[in-house]
Amino acid sequence: MKYIDIRSTRKQLDTGATTLPDLVKGYIARIEEINPEVNAITLQLTEQALSRAHEVQKKIASGTAGSLAGVVIGIKDVLCHEGFPATCASNMLKNYKAVYSATVVERLIEQDAVIVGRLNMDEFAMGSSNENSIYGPARNPHNNGKVTGGSSGGSAAAVAAGMCNTSLGSDTGGSIRQPASYCGVVGLKPSYGRVSRHGLIAFASSFDSIGPFARSVTDAAVILKAIAGKDPRDATSSSRPVPDYPSLLDKVKAGITIGIPEEYFSNGLDPEIRERVLDVAEKMKQKGAKLVSIKLPHLKYAIATYYVLATAEASSNLARYDGIRYGHRADIREVHAQLKKEEDASGGSDEAIDSPIIRLYKQSRAEGFGTEVKRRIMLGTYVLSAGYYDAYYGKAQRIRRLIKQDFEEAFSRVDVIISPTTPTTAFDQGANLDDPLQMYLNDIYTISANLAGICGISIPAGVHSSDGMPIGVQFMADAFDEPELLNAARLAEIVCEPKQDQVAE
Repeated sequence: MKYIDIRSTRKQLDTGATTLPDLVKGYIARIEEINPEVNAITLQLTEQALSRAHEVQKKIASGTAGSLAGVVIGIKDVLCHEGFPATCASNMLKNYKAVYSATVVERLIEQDAVIVGRLNMDEFAMGSSNENSIYGPARNPHNNGKVTGGSSGGSAAAVAAGMCNTSLGSDTGGSIRQPASYCGVVGLKPSYGRVSRHGLIAFASSFDSIGPFARSVTDAAVILKAIAGKDPRDATSSSRPVPDYPSLLDKVKAGITIGIPEEYFSNGLDPEIRERVLDVAEKMKQKGAKLVSIKLPHLKYAIATYYVLATAEASSNLARYDGIRYGHRADIREVHAQLKKEEDASGGSDEAIDSPIIRLYKQSRAEGFGTEVKRRIMLGTYVLSAGYYDAYYGKAQRIRRLIKQDFEEAFSRVDVIISPTTPTTAFDQGANLDDPLQMYLNDIYTISANLAGICGISIPAGVHSSDGMPIGVQFMADAFDEPELLNAARLAEIVCEPKQDQVAE
């Protein structure tokens, strides 16, 4: 389908040039054509989307439609939507149907968006390639042999492939921006607390942020305006007023100060990505921006700090899935049979054998969680254990504060920071599955924004000449400074001159 931005779509609907049911039918046809290859959508909501489209069309005709009428959106499978599965791409929740809707989902529906499907992801949002999923890997629409990035890989791929005009993902350490870069779309991570996390199935509660994928910065701003704001059900959500983000982009401010951190352009970065990002900065300078070299001295500790703190929080959050209160439960008959067999084999010795309840816990979690989730639970439990808490978790918290102070110092001098989004373009499917450390390094440029609680965005900056895959450029701004972030991203979008009518085939 040819890309048409949200505002233009709404004008067509208001003038009768098209109808919402026809628009939705076009997206459904696109899903049926391409999703078998891309595997971005895990649950297609055809009947519900068409029914909703007819309802909203009546509102459009009467002039009472909400601000998102014309938005056809996909939802990451980590967000609850009442009456529909919320599996987190995990066997642990494969039979779970949400009994309430996330605040962001409620706000989308209230503003008359049409939800067309639920989207693939890494299990419990843990991964950088969308290969850790019970639904199989999502595949990059630009090259099916490449990964989409993760954990919101399905959300990025669905937008890149034209199966919806926007989508929602979650970002714990780069899980919106990294797949946005790999798939050649816009991915926005709001400041921590800007968007309610109520109804988001938690990975790491002090890091998680919900944000949009889109084909343009302005479309991302439209979605952010709709979902942002205080929520009494989320104590961490901010009561700060929500600016009219899309209107602020009607007139782009070019005279901004852009920080270029030395640490983001060192060894390990693909030379062509380095050149492309710096070229974008230079073109923004030609429009009137000022470039300033800055330092973020504690950035070198970001990966280690993140994987101590985030896994500790994951260990705590996922403890609830024990087969008793929540999640998959192992077959109790098999558990008893296994224990009986072990008792018989022990011959009455004093060898310790689990009680039935302990074995049920173990078996349920062993069957329910995948390899990467288990790895992170084990690491998180270790760093929280007696004797290691101060050495690892306590120290990581102190370093997190230093990283935040680095950004505070930087933003006292600059409006935004520019950097690569990822060190390379999308890698081959399966290339890093046996090397978790290499996999974790794919988030090296995105993790720091989550540690500091600031906002970040990735926009397309062309393609890599040798492999034809998209390159992303990242901007970061201070906490709750989304207007400055979006302004810089829109300016970069203009100088990059993306061909927004090209949908990945």
